[in-house]
Amino acid sequence: MSKPLYNSRIVDTYIKLIKRRYSYINIGDLLGFAGMKPYEVADQGHWFTQEQVNLFHEQLKKLTGNMDIAREAGRYAASPEAIGVMRQYILGLVGPSKTYEMFGRASTKFTRSSHYESRKLAGNRIEVTVTPNEGVTEQPFQCANRTGFLEAASMIFNHELPHIDHPECIFKGDKVCRYVINWEQNRSFIWLRIRNIAAPLLFMTILVSLLFNIWFALQVVLPASFVVVLLLTIIAEHVEKTEMNTSLDNLWSSTDQLLEQINMNYNNALMANEIGQVISRQTNIDDILANVVQILEKRLDYDRGMILLTNREKDKLVFRAGFGYNDEHFALLKKTSFHLNRPESRGAFVVALREQRPLLINDVNEIEGDLSPHSLAFVNKLGAQSFICCPIICEDEKLGILAVDHLKSKRPLLQSDMSLLMGIAPVIGISIRNADLIDARGRQFRSILKVMAASIDARDPLTAGHSEKVTEYALGICSELGLSGEHREVIRVSALLHDYGKIGVPDAILKKNGMLTDEEYEIVKAHSSKTREILEQVSFEGNFSKVPEIAGSHHEKIDGSGYPNGLKGKAIPLGARIIAVADFFEAITAKRHYRDPMNIEDAFKLLREGGGRHFDRRLVEALISYYNKTYACNAPQAVSWN
Repeated sequence: MSKPLYNSRIVDTYIKLIKRRYSYINIGDLLGFAGMKPYEVADQGHWFTQEQVNLFHEQLKKLTGNMDIAREAGRYAASPEAIGVMRQYILGLVGPSKTYEMFGRASTKFTRSSHYESRKLAGNRIEVTVTPNEGVTEQPFQCANRTGFLEAASMIFNHELPHIDHPECIFKGDKVCRYVINWEQNRSFIWLRIRNIAAPLLFMTILVSLLFNIWFALQVVLPASFVVVLLLTIIAEHVEKTEMNTSLDNLWSSTDQLLEQINMNYNNALMANEIGQVISRQTNIDDILANVVQILEKRLDYDRGMILLTNREKDKLVFRAGFGYNDEHFALLKKTSFHLNRPESRGAFVVALREQRPLLINDVNEIEGDLSPHSLAFVNKLGAQSFICCPIICEDEKLGILAVDHLKSKRPLLQSDMSLLMGIAPVIGISIRNADLIDARGRQFRSILKVMAASIDARDPLTAGHSEKVTEYALGICSELGLSGEHREVIRVSALLHDYGKIGVPDAILKKNGMLTDEEYEIVKAHSSKTREILEQVSFEGNFSKVPEIAGSHHEKIDGSGYPNGLKGKAIPLGARIIAVADFFEAITAKRHYRDPMNIEDAFKLLREGGGRHFDRRLVEALISYYNKTYACNAPQAVSWN
């Protein structure tokens, strides 16, 4: 078991940097990959092993795509944001030598892997030596992290990055890592030092002059000395003022950039929220994607954008939605797919999804050598100049790619653009996953219904397919009436199961060739009540809760002569009235044991005769209209009825 070497504060600094600049990264997953827990990072007394730190860094490098992330983290560790403005101010007062000494003590406190020593070589030159402790094997990224830290520490008392020499390095075979830091002194500081040195020298000159010639000392030397000191003071103050104005300009510029970033983050948060609200109301993948690309086109400053999703076999990426492309490009996208099961595939989309990391390319010419001929041809045909592609992941499942690009780059694509898209991608992923689950649940639900319906129809070869045919006619009536999708779905389910109560009717009655006796007819009639009783035991939810009532009422008649409850007119649910027409029409036009099928013209006539008494006239005409449109070749000429 490796010894714990690194205090949790080191990892905590990385986490703060990630939250600040790489907000799209899932910190929980990152820590989990390295075997770290969030509460361990929060505990300032916890220590991590070298193996954990190595895994943390490697995964972070992979997720950010930044090979120099350790150096960036080192600079961040010594920034005012990390150490606090007040602490930075105090360190600026004590000077660089003392600052590096204090940083050395802090570093030794937070790591057991090495020992820090600092030594002043000159006014603007300091040497820092890091000696690894016995038995400890550090990694090269930790040297880069120290370099970044030393650079940022120097900037506490100087506005420019220092020059750092690294003459000895553990990772080049030396016993220690030695860093020599040099920085430029501020010009105002140099002029003040000249004045401070000149003032006592001039004072001594005045004293000496007084001993030899009082008049000359008072009339010439004293005024000249005063003028020199005053001039040096004015020059120093002027230079200091110039430097201060420059710093203020930089501060204002930084403030403007900060405000711009705040506004950008706010707008991005609003957009992500808008996307979340819009797609949360959708359960169909195509509707989700259509809404997403519409918002992206409206809100974002990109020429074009697309969403590619994996196919059902998860071996290809295929185009599903996009904006900004012309007809030729849309046609190209729709017929192009990207193979995911080929190890040699090097396309940006495939790499981003395979490695689960975003890619930002500001000049496609830079990656031509890394692309396969297929990918290069695709990029050239689309005319892309710069692009970002982000993986869409949900619960470690690779779902697809969100990509945007510029044809004629309005501005360079930035890290903030990638962070924004990586913030949107998980929202899209969750919605797609939910839509998939709902769709799968729907398919499962529909297949169960079909099996249930078929299990009744299958008892007699002559009635096989009856429920499905009744469902078709019922939905045809719905179409003629212009009913909504929700109503249609409830009626579809009710129609499929309308005869399920026949499961309790004996075969001898169900398959009887001749006319039924009164007793047998009463047994058959009971199937309506039995259907409702059975279906009420199914956990139908929402609008589907009406299914048992609709299915159990399909033998009710407009004049109240039907069964099982003798309902009249509109007291009969609309769905039941629709199924009644569809069921009667299918029954009289199909062969039964005791009769041959009726021809369509006679069936229409019989339906119309029952209109107003047994059936809703409007629904009868809707069925006839649907049948004539659908089966025009075999249907009789429509008959006019006055």
